[in-house]
Amino acid sequence: MSTHPKVFKNATLILADEVLDGSLTVDETGRISGIGSPTETGGHDCEGDFLLPGLVELHTDHLETHYAPRPKVRWNAVSAVQAHDAQIACAGITTVFDALRVGMDEDADLKYPDMRILADAIETGQKEKRLRADHFIHLRCEVSAPDVLNAFKVFENDDSIRLMSLMDHTPGQRQFVSMEAYKVYYQGKKGFSDAEMDDFIRRRQQRAGNIAPENRKQLSAIAAERGIAVASHDDATCDHVQEAVALNTRIAEFPTTLEAAKASHEAGMAVLMGAPNVVRGGSHSGNISAKDLAEAGYLDVLSSDYVPVSLVQAAFQLAGEIEAISLPRAVAMVTSTPARAIGLDDRGELAPGLRADLIQVRLVGNIPVVRGVWREGRRVA
Repeated sequence: MSTHPKVFKNATLILADEVLDGSLTVDETGRISGIGSPTETGGHDCEGDFLLPGLVELHTDHLETHYAPRPKVRWNAVSAVQAHDAQIACAGITTVFDALRVGMDEDADLKYPDMRILADAIETGQKEKRLRADHFIHLRCEVSAPDVLNAFKVFENDDSIRLMSLMDHTPGQRQFVSMEAYKVYYQGKKGFSDAEMDDFIRRRQQRAGNIAPENRKQLSAIAAERGIAVASHDDATCDHVQEAVALNTRIAEFPTTLEAAKASHEAGMAVLMGAPNVVRGGSHSGNISAKDLAEAGYLDVLSSDYVPVSLVQAAFQLAGEIEAISLPRAVAMVTSTPARAIGLDDRGELAPGLRADLIQVRLVGNIPVVRGVWREGRRVA
């Protein structure tokens, strides 16, 4: 970290409630010290580009593709984390919650030891200052899996865990409320005949009915005891939302219907949708469009999910396509709102006293280009 204050001049600053042409200064501790006109010469010339807070990503499944780039191939875990981190940072993301799985299919390519190896690699990367972004762990807990509680023990006493999502991919509900969509997905994946598929569905539904409700309660209790934020996942009905509210859920990830998103938003949960959904113009699985939720006023947070660069692109796209959403409001969906939802009050906004996590963005046509990234005032990309 430089011992000298930094100046970012000739910038288009995206503040909490306005867009301002001006400059921003950073003190020797890596905090924003002022906004307005610089009081000293020199500094970094933004050339009129946008200057935004660093993006805050709550749910990315992107790490696994670097660790397991092909079936049965395992890359060096620390190297995989570094490659993932470089792509994350160059997409403008300065705070990231890496999603690791707890509870999975018996024939899954990755197993629980792999999840622990990745968690250790993330923590090693942080400790050895290998990483550009600030990394935390998000556990994706499949409550319908028989081993989910035992698998969670792999992460006992791990302070990097700041978020848990409670998922249930049982056929006939939530993401797979359409049985036809479920059959297409799993028959293609497993090569089942129609009879085998019907038997698989019956067994999955019976298993979930026996264990999912209790697993959901126990995991929520563990999260409350350890101060870990909880997210629901793929809620489809008001009953799902009421269940989430009863478990003190903060974030509603990827609600699949307008009904569930509206109920979640009105209950005070931050409604999170995928940025790829915005960029593509709809859900790849046929569920509610993120843009429809944005137009209705029920979208709070965006996540890059499986495409890191989609986060900054979706923010500019929403601001450009939806009249009711200003650029500051769209940027808040990828900065201050996710930061506040997870309890990170020291970042996510261009304001004095907050961390100088910054990204410089130029809009070329309708696609943003990230031209510089700083974390706590230090350039990382």
